[in-house]
Amino acid sequence: MIMAKIEMYTKAMCPFCVRAKALFKSKGVDIIDIPAYMDAKKRKEMNTRSGRNTFPQIFIDGKHIGGCDELVALDNRGGLDPLLT
Repeated sequence: MIMAKIEMYTKAMCPFCVRAKALFKSKGVDIIDIPAYMDAKKRKEMNTRSGRNTFPQIFIDGKHIGGCDELVALDNRGGLDPLLT
């Protein structure tokens, strides 16, 4: 099975980042964790890609999903699993 490329811009000690990572882990999905809070270049990259300043910002196969709340909502309505394979 081919897995999707999951990129997540994160901030240390962020409860929303922890929750999003736990959701992916529960699905057996590896993520590319991009610590961006203290890295001005990565933070600018995140802002450019997502148009947002909050953490986390999640991309699945290059498509912006949003933050943790959007990820959980997507999963709750059954839309996340199809994106992961």
